[in-house]
Amino acid sequence: VQLVESGGGLVQPGGSLRLSCVASGFTFSSYAMSWYRQVPGKEREWVASITSADRRTVYKDDVKGRFTISRDNAKNTVYLQMNSLSPEDTAVYYCYASSGVPRVTYWGKGTLVTVSS
Repeated sequence: VQLVESGGGLVQPGGSLRLSCVASGFTFSSYAMSWYRQVPGKEREWVASITSADRRTVYKDDVKGRFTISRDNAKNTVYLQMNSLSPEDTAVYYCYASSGVPRVTYWGKGTLVTVSS
């Protein structure tokens, strides 16, 4: 099983990035997918999720209207489009997969996003 994130990097405040996470080794379409982020020294926090079947999305309050999570089941890929980035969005962003019952979860290794002028 693998979740491989990409798309991180350095961006100026107000800029945009699109993160991708390619999954392999499990039935991607059956899993809800999420993005989390972590700043060194702080706890990992949830950012956004998308369900498996009906693709309902939910977001952390401070990213609503700026971030968009989406998925392409044909490509086993989940995306996080991030707009209007601020230095407070600087973190390592992790991809997370979760199933229903029995609960099975997988994590990616993360991709670093740095927002700085």
